[in-house]
Amino acid sequence: MIDFKQKIAEILAEKLDQLTQEEILGMLETPPEMSMGDYAFPCFRLAKVLRKAPPLIAKDLAEQLSSDPLFIKVEQVNAYVNFFLSRENFVREAAAAVAEEKEAFGRSDLGAGKRVIVEFSSPNIAKPFHIGHIRSTVIGNAIYKLYDALGYETIRINHLGDYGTQFGKMIVAYRLWGSEEDVKREPIKSLLSYYVKFHEEAEKDPKLDDEARATFTKLENGSPEEVALWQWFREESLKEFNRVYGLLNIEFDSYAGESFYSDKMGRILDTLKEKNLLTLSDGAQIVNLDEWDMAPALITKSDGSTLYITRDIAAAVYRKEHYDFYKNIYVVASQQNLHFQQWFKVLELMGCDWSKDCVHVPFGLVSLEEGTMSTRSGRVVFLEDVLKRAIEQTREVIIEKNVNTDNIDVTARQVGVGAVIFQELSNGKIKDYVFSWDKVLNFDGETGPYVQYTHARACSVLRNGGESTDKALENAANLDMSYVTGDRAYELAKLVYKFPSVIQEAAEKYEPSIVTRLVVDVAQAFNRFYHDEHILVDNEAEKQAKLLLTHAAVRVLRNGLNLLGIEAPERM
Repeated sequence: MIDFKQKIAEILAEKLDQLTQEEILGMLETPPEMSMGDYAFPCFRLAKVLRKAPPLIAKDLAEQLSSDPLFIKVEQVNAYVNFFLSRENFVREAAAAVAEEKEAFGRSDLGAGKRVIVEFSSPNIAKPFHIGHIRSTVIGNAIYKLYDALGYETIRINHLGDYGTQFGKMIVAYRLWGSEEDVKREPIKSLLSYYVKFHEEAEKDPKLDDEARATFTKLENGSPEEVALWQWFREESLKEFNRVYGLLNIEFDSYAGESFYSDKMGRILDTLKEKNLLTLSDGAQIVNLDEWDMAPALITKSDGSTLYITRDIAAAVYRKEHYDFYKNIYVVASQQNLHFQQWFKVLELMGCDWSKDCVHVPFGLVSLEEGTMSTRSGRVVFLEDVLKRAIEQTREVIIEKNVNTDNIDVTARQVGVGAVIFQELSNGKIKDYVFSWDKVLNFDGETGPYVQYTHARACSVLRNGGESTDKALENAANLDMSYVTGDRAYELAKLVYKFPSVIQEAAEKYEPSIVTRLVVDVAQAFNRFYHDEHILVDNEAEKQAKLLLTHAAVRVLRNGLNLLGIEAPERM
């Protein structure tokens, strides 16, 4: 597909010795309205060098470039040169590229030969997989898909929270109040009830906390009884988690959690000692970070037990040695910002020059309408319950409205789960928000179901086009596209053309909502095109041109939804 912006930069560079082609490329803008052209070049920077007013510079450039065959018009507006491309050529270029590349449209080999790790989801074993976990889970999955689309070898890691003092508490609670039968029947809910009870009882009897710490120390030292219980809790939890991941169609390449690094921390402690980075503080070992205006990084407690930061450092070192990553991305809530700043700095002080390739992607928190979620108090909303309720409500709507679908249950899952994911990814990731059942299950407006329905509608048009659709796709590069040069068609084609650059921008900014915005825009643009122009007309040449553009819209909607982790039903 022709890079029109690059072409314009090349043409301008031949006329302007004062700027490099790269500088010109960075200066080119997209006008806010189509009536102002496809691209605009501001001339302010040239005023001092050329000793001429910007509007006069723009006027001279417009006159010099007006005869270039790439443009149908070049005009000066104040200090800008506005470029108008041939609509017919532009629409053909965009639609024919999609017809040729199909499901690969938007993908590239930008990251070929480079490995990217994305750590996301990472729930705690023996605790609820609740609505708060959805953000890391779906944002991380989308970031994985974006980097995969750009040709990077991308590794998905679920860094399970399967280590720490909390497991001492869980083991003590199970021994005091637990039942094997209850855990087998309802693993997470039973273990959660024990955990809640532990904290209630520990407030009355602080000795329980001492017992929990001692139990975790036994677990760290490999005591068979403690290890057996811990492994059982882990296995039962994973069964529950995988049921939710199955609903979300999310997979991982590694479930190496905190426990995986328990035997790799000694080496880290040795390195920290060798480099004189450790300082004793009330019996604990810390790395002093005063010089960088940060609280000290606590490496080991006074009893010698390790902490999150110790395991995170060990994990990063292991990943660099094992995967030799280009980027090591952590999709973790913004409340952990300081934690990441601390241990990235410790890595740097250890001499790990690759610490700059470790990236924390923060996101805002989810709270409930009645307040902050709390595992200790048992105030949580299970993610599986949210997904199942969304599926059931979608199923009721399908039956009530007699929606045309090949399989009600499959479509209900695709649309219901898609609605939940889309809502999560529709706003910038850093924003906090309050979870509301009404909002999650509202399918009106700029929602996942709206985009999915538009995709299904466009698929129906292609099916009804029959042989004309086949001919349009076979002869895409040679069709008469003068039939699709109206404002509605051109607006749609420009959004289709933009899709590959949107993928790159979303990956660079770790921001899936950029893709979400694009697919909503494409859906809205297609619906305007569909309503304003009759597609299945008698004129065969016109029909094929319109079907080719419809196909381009379908592919971008489908490929875009896929990047978000959402399926695109063809009938709905």
